[in-house]
Amino acid sequence: MDKNRLQSYRDWIEQELDASVRFWLAHGMDKEHGGVYTCLDRKGEIYSTDKSVWMQGRCGWMFAHLCRVYGVKDEWLAASKSCLDFMEQYCINRAAGDRMYFTVTEDGKPLRQRRYYFSEAFYALANAEYYGVTGEKEHLERARRAYNLYWNLAHGMADPVGMGPKTIPETRTGRAFGIPMIILNVIGTLLQVDPEHKAEYEERAQACVDEIFRYHVHPELKCVLENVAEDGTPRLYYTEGRIVNPGHDIEGVWFLLEHAKRTGDQELVKKAAQIFDWAIEAGWDKEYGGLLYFTDCLGKPPEAYEHDMKLWWPHNEILIASLMLYRDTNEEKYLDWFDKTLTYCKEHFADPENGEWYGYLRRDGLPTMPSTKGSTFKGPFHLPRCLIQCDTMLGELLAR
Repeated sequence: MDKNRLQSYRDWIEQELDASVRFWLAHGMDKEHGGVYTCLDRKGEIYSTDKSVWMQGRCGWMFAHLCRVYGVKDEWLAASKSCLDFMEQYCINRAAGDRMYFTVTEDGKPLRQRRYYFSEAFYALANAEYYGVTGEKEHLERARRAYNLYWNLAHGMADPVGMGPKTIPETRTGRAFGIPMIILNVIGTLLQVDPEHKAEYEERAQACVDEIFRYHVHPELKCVLENVAEDGTPRLYYTEGRIVNPGHDIEGVWFLLEHAKRTGDQELVKKAAQIFDWAIEAGWDKEYGGLLYFTDCLGKPPEAYEHDMKLWWPHNEILIASLMLYRDTNEEKYLDWFDKTLTYCKEHFADPENGEWYGYLRRDGLPTMPSTKGSTFKGPFHLPRCLIQCDTMLGELLAR
């Protein structure tokens, strides 16, 4: 192990983390209405005042997580609480079983409700993390209510909003990889802060892992399928049934590795490593570098227009998962992937002048124009989460 090499990684990562946190504190926090704006241009100017509910939860989690990892700072804790209070006051549809909205106006008027329940997941994640820092019981109670709502919706509960599935169920139903994957991540945080319900969390976490491998992991295709039939059968006769999202697979890898570390499951480490190897082989652009956004498991044309773009968050997931695999397996190839991806990110995503990373690149690695630092789907979450994780792991490796 070359500790000088590891230290150089860590030095750069700590600089980028500081720049990212300062960018969002300076430009994103809404001091009038509460919560966070995320539609920001390269320099941090707001180009849309509508607020993503996902991002209120993700930002609330991130600033609380900074406090738990590095120690409480008043402005971090205040930023987290601002997002939590904004969600509590404006983002919950009380008339529809406490389902949450997807977007609201800057002052909290509801704009859009979606059938998906990821807003609830990120609300649960944020409240659990905030409870872990403050010990304020009401936040654990909120987290558990939302987590249980997600769990029940994922396991047959009728949606109180009344929205039907995306497709006519008499014609086609199925399973989505994101459902067990995201709740597995939420459960990981709950396990850290709420030992009273440890047995329940462990049982459900294992159920998520089992579901992923029973239905979505397909060794015969060397991939994880985003969408499958109810019994896990691949549906290869239409484009959505063949979608592979390499970044999503790699994010799932490190969620699985966290579960393996908690449970001591060495076989799961091997299985997760195989998924990483498949995803990086399928998704890494051999001509321009960087990870493609979507691929087709049979090599046919993906339908999504953005399939050959390079987005920030899949590269964040490579950095976390590759370093975690290096830590857990001692295989140099994973440190090589970390190095290769970090180099790409330095050259294409990072913006030393203004801080924070570009969100969206063309296939050739140039930012889309006008370039953005945030959107409805990009805020203070994937990048700082990645940098915190990598900083922590590099510290562990350097201490060996």
